[in-house]
Formats: sequence, structure tokens, C-alpha cells
Amino acid sequence: MSSRMAGAALLRHLGPRLFAAEPVSGLAARGLVPAAARILPARMSTTAAEAAKEATPPEQHGGSSTEKPKAAADGQENKKGIVSYWGIEPRKLVKEDGTEWRWFCFRPWDTYRSDTSIDLKKHHEPRALPDKLAYWLVKSLIVPKQLFFQRRHASHALLLETVAAVPGMVGGMLLHLRSLRRFEQSGGWIRALLEEAENERMHLMTFLEVAQPKWWERALVLAAQGVYFNAYFLAYLASPKFAHRFVGYLEEEAVHSYTEYLKDLEAGIIENTPAPAIAIDYWRLPADAKLKDVVTVVRADEAHHRDVNHFASDIHYQGMKLKDTPAPLGYH
Repeated sequence: MSSRMAGAALLRHLGPRLFAAEPVSGLAARGLVPAAARILPARMSTTAAEAAKEATPPEQHGGSSTEKPKAAADGQENKKGIVSYWGIEPRKLVKEDGTEWRWFCFRPWDTYRSDTSIDLKKHHEPRALPDKLAYWLVKSLIVPKQLFFQRRHASHALLLETVAAVPGMVGGMLLHLRSLRRFEQSGGWIRALLEEAENERMHLMTFLEVAQPKWWERALVLAAQGVYFNAYFLAYLASPKFAHRFVGYLEEEAVHSYTEYLKDLEAGIIENTPAPAIAIDYWRLPADAKLKDVVTVVRADEAHHRDVNHFASDIHYQGMKLKDTPAPLGYH
């Protein structure tokens, strides 16, 4: 008799849980879902939304029309809640005039005003054998460049920037690995070289708004980048002073090329079109800036890169290490 009474009491307690239309899950019964939701809000909010969707009965045909806008609004709210992985809405970025920031490839704090007062005619006279080798190696590239591009400056700029953005990335990467391997500081040179690579890449993004490369130019870039990256990688491992000197002379040639670009713009041979919007925001140019203004600031950037790489090479020639000499950060 006592066993029957005990079984009846157990059935009264467990019956609603065992035979309910919507059984309670194990996690919810143990109180683990609220705890997990506090730790992983984005993941659990998505799970909760899916569970709510499954629990909601399907809408009957001919139902109230006011329920549809509400459902659409709920959908927009759910989308807004999972903008990022953690469900945190990103901060809204604005420009100085209060308008919304439109670029994802760079942020407002990456913009600057280029120093166009830099000496554009500065030249490092090659003295030692590595200097002369680097100088004549760059000079040997001028003839095929002139035959290939002639006066197509925009196309030349596209190819030039795909090559010019390689040394900073390679040098910064190798210095980064050396810093990790030797447990030592870099003197700021990792950041300086990576900033140079990023700046050259922004030059490329700018000139893509001026001219689009043809298929054979893309093929040439693919081949040139593959060869140049590996060659510069090996050169930097063998002799950083030669590698930096080579880039210094390459930037000297870039300054000359952009000077020729400006001459054709001033002579009217090339139309002085409005500056691309990305260039106006990146260099903080006036709203009515022209292509000539863009080429002017790009040329100034190349002159800064020239000086930084010649300076890095001089440090090695003096028997010093880059980590012992502060890098010229913020040289734009």
C-alpha cells in the first residue's frame, strides 16, 4: 500500500514535466541557459531567437495585417543586435564636419596632411660598392619602364605602387620576427616600415579611382610582385643596408616620375580631373581638390620614403643597428 502511495506522489510531481506539450530542456531546467547567456550574449541571443521562432505558431492566412510590420521590425532589431561577433554595435565614425565616415580601408585617425615642403631634389651619391650596385640596378629599370608606359602616367603609377608597397612589408616582417626571436625592441622601425607599406597601398587605392588596369597589366603585376617579393626578401636577409639603399634610389625615381606626371597635368596634356573622394579624405585635401593636388601629395610621400630608407641604410653603414636608433615615426 505504501509503495502505491509513493508511486502516485511521484507521478503527481513528474507528470507535468514528462507529459507536458512543451518539455523543458535540460539546460533550462538546471538554470544553465541564463548563466551562459551572461557569458556569451551574442551566441545565446541568437539561440534564444531561434528557439522563439520555433515556439511561435505559424501565421494563419487572413490574420491581422498589423502583425507583419511588427515582425519586420523585430527582424531589423535582431539584425542590429548581432552586428559584430559579440553583439556590440560598432562605434559610429564621423568626419570633422560631422558627416558619417564612409571608408573601411582606413580610419579618421589614419589621415594626415602631407608635408609638401620637403626637398624633392635630394640625392644620395653612391660611394660604396653596394650603393653603386643598387643605383645602377634602379637605373636599368628606367628604359623598359619608358618603353612600356611612355606617357601613361596613371598606369605607371598603378604598377609602381604595387612594387613600392613590398619593401616596407618585407622589412617590417623580418624586423618583427627578429624582435620576437631575440627578445629585443625594434626602435620603432617595425611600425615605420609597415606604415610605409600601408601608405604605398593607399597610393594604389587612390590611382585605382583614376585608371583601371588592363588584363595584361594585371598579369604583369602578378609576375613582378612574385619576383620582387622573393628577391627583396633574400636581399634584406643578406644585406639590409643594400636593401634600404635600393629602395631609397627607387623612391628617388618615383619622385622624378610624379614630377613628370605633374608637368603633363600643368601643360594640359592630361586632364586635371577632380580628386577622388578617397584621396580627399586620406590627405585631408580641400573638397574642390584636383588630380594635380593628389599627385603633389603622393610625390611628397615618396620623398619621405626616400629619406627614411637612405637613413636606414646609413645606420647600417655606420656599424649600428636599427633598434639602437629611433625610427622617424609620423614622417608623413
